[in-house]
Amino acid sequence: MYVFPAIDLSDGKAVRLLRGDYNQKTVFNDDPLAVARDFVACGATCVHLVDLDGAKDGTTPNGEIVEAIARGTRLFCEIGGGVRSLDTAERYFSCGVDRVILGTAAVTDPAFLEAAVREYGNRIAVGADIRDGEIAIRGWTEKSGIKTDDFMRRMVELGVGCVIVTDISKDGAMGGTNRELYRELSEKYGVPITASGGVSTIDDVIALRDLGLYGAIIGRAYYDKAIDLKEAIKVAK
Repeated sequence: MYVFPAIDLSDGKAVRLLRGDYNQKTVFNDDPLAVARDFVACGATCVHLVDLDGAKDGTTPNGEIVEAIARGTRLFCEIGGGVRSLDTAERYFSCGVDRVILGTAAVTDPAFLEAAVREYGNRIAVGADIRDGEIAIRGWTEKSGIKTDDFMRRMVELGVGCVIVTDISKDGAMGGTNRELYRELSEKYGVPITASGGVSTIDDVIALRDLGLYGAIIGRAYYDKAIDLKEAIKVAK
């Protein structure tokens, strides 16, 4: 299982939100590139980036920082937040990003999702951000009305290479991850799944590894020093 330490970007800084609430934002570092370099020092091979500002309005306000991280480290770099056109996806790929994650657009613009998968194949992942059994959109600020199971079935039909599943209620709360959700989705759909939200302890990492998941995203637990990133990467293997 791959470990993806996370950098959430807002106003050019590395931040974390509590349960997706933009009004409950904590700034952890003014220099996201320095954070990415620490990931490298800990033995990471991947990084998960989210442009929180872009997620709300569909732009790429933190694009320069994303490029600095992609080109300034050897990390496999994936980015989500505000990717709602092929032009935006291509812009990220051209600046060194390895994989682009579609969130809101995967729900609201099925034709775009199909075109992106057709054009870029496994370089496209989809974020399934779940709140109360439904997929949330626009930076987690709205419910889509689409049930999780219906969404997952559609992703399998389209041949999406990876689904990043977030239980919003767990995100940033340091209360543990929703292991049962990941077990259920992994068993039902078979698509590679990256777990996101509430990965708070080494035991969480081990449990997700034992479920056979593709990846696990570690966010606040790294910044709060609740998880030793070096140890997490070691046990994930």
